[in-house]
Amino acid sequence: MAQNGLHEEDDALGAAVSRLDRAVAGLEARIAARASAYDAGEDDLFESDRARLAGELDASRARERALEDVAAEASAALGRAAAEVRAALSAEEG
Repeated sequence: MAQNGLHEEDDALGAAVSRLDRAVAGLEARIAARASAYDAGEDDLFESDRARLAGELDASRARERALEDVAAEASAALGRAAAEVRAALSAEEG
């Protein structure tokens, strides 16, 4: 019984090691391909990252400006509503 359990654990461990080996081999292949492309001038990793990040930053700044505009409009509307409430309360008191 114990022999059978050890055999199953060995099989599971062997399968896990095989999966890890395949994953590492795949990762190494992708790294080698990217390095070859970079060496050949086909892929500038830093430049593509920089361009992507610059685009994301521009989009974020645009969203920030839009939110600031909406917040200013909401603040103005709230100010007008508060003024109307004060005017209505003053009219009821007078």
